[in-house]
Amino acid sequence: MTALFSRPGVTVSEENATLLVAGDVDVTLAADLAASGVKWLKQTELTTISLDFSRVEKASSVAISVLFEWLRICRQRGIQVQAILLSAPLRRLASLAELDALIEQPATTLAV
Repeated sequence: MTALFSRPGVTVSEENATLLVAGDVDVTLAADLAASGVKWLKQTELTTISLDFSRVEKASSVAISVLFEWLRICRQRGIQVQAILLSAPLRRLASLAELDALIEQPATTLAV
């Protein structure tokens, strides 16, 4: 596991072609948190990755925003997103925003 970002209460790391977010993502950390993933995505030579937000326990539009930023970079770089994992609170929020298809089948949805 490679740590990419660490602040009290939130971390971003890379493990086995997966960007992992853990902790409570809030607006004060969003830009730095997103930037850490963007930097890694721009440097990686991987062509397929997963995004794991399953350890984010609070539903937060900020976490969803970070996810979208990373998806945008993946699309720009031609990186296929194999899976998006969300915690139960984030899954409920994503469902309310009608993002179910994107979360369940990111490769298919992003290819359109």
